[in-house]
Amino acid sequence: LQGTACEATLMALLAARCRAVRLVQATDPERSEADIMSKLVAYASDQSHSSVERAGLIGGVQMKKVASDDSYAVQGETFRKLLDDDKKAGLIPFFFCATLGTTPSCAFDRLMELGPICNEEQVWMHIDAAYAGSAFICPEFRPLLDGVEFADSFNFNPHKWLLVNFDCSTMWVKKRSDIIGAFKLDPLYLRHENQESGLVTDYRHWQIPLGRRFRSLKMWFVFRLYGLSGLQAHIRKQVGLAREFEGLVRADRRFEISADVVLGLVCFRLKGSNELNEQLLKQITHARRIHLVPCRLSGRFVLRFAVCARTTESCHIQEAWRHITQLASQLLQELGGQLGGQLPH
Repeated sequence: LQGTACEATLMALLAARCRAVRLVQATDPERSEADIMSKLVAYASDQSHSSVERAGLIGGVQMKKVASDDSYAVQGETFRKLLDDDKKAGLIPFFFCATLGTTPSCAFDRLMELGPICNEEQVWMHIDAAYAGSAFICPEFRPLLDGVEFADSFNFNPHKWLLVNFDCSTMWVKKRSDIIGAFKLDPLYLRHENQESGLVTDYRHWQIPLGRRFRSLKMWFVFRLYGLSGLQAHIRKQVGLAREFEGLVRADRRFEISADVVLGLVCFRLKGSNELNEQLLKQITHARRIHLVPCRLSGRFVLRFAVCARTTESCHIQEAWRHITQLASQLLQELGGQLGGQLPH
């Protein structure tokens, strides 16, 4: 259990960096670690969370963005071309962060295409499913997880959508030796009699701090309180509420849906300029009734409606939409008056 997805991504990248240095030196013992480090290159989608790029900064390695397709997902063909070009340039690809449920639009990278490439090239594939990972407790959403078998590490945040209080991020690694070997130090004052027997898992080798919070206790309480069926019902209900909001948007010809609605996130906007949508968001924020966070998709300013509060009901969805459309109508009338009624309906 890590604190956040940011920590999980950083731990995976640092472990991948250590593994890459060892692999190169195994075939070229005379090559210095400093020289290898200068050639390492990591990859992530241009839709990935900023924490992935930040992990590269902290890890002191070059991070390259892989262009996403029209559905805002990374395809294997695009990644392969970039990887081959970098290898020809003398660089050493060593890490790729795939995203399941991107922050801007909840898009899903093509794991079945990307995984075999990473395994073939000995590139560590980390999967960041910070938000969407909670939905995989429902069988109907598990096809989105296809390809996870190719991953070297995986994480999601129960504190995002699984009713666990912040902070709590679950992380898995395929080979524990890869991550332990990267961070293991054993000064005398930290040694204990069970460390060599394997009877005790020493988690100080799995994380940045030596000590750790008792995060598993709050997870246990949530699981005991809701049970599997209760947590599944929570996810399904909120996905249904997002679909309800999507239907309201589609029924109003002034608005458009900007990305596929897969889980509990709806990306939408007023048909028109970015400035128009920026002004709408300002009015929504100023009214302080609901809170929306924007993003940019294909150069367009987009509003994001995320259903995630435990007590959200259909009445809240309906009220939020009434509020948004009321502000939109006022905005369009004001702009229409300023332009002498020239705005199209």
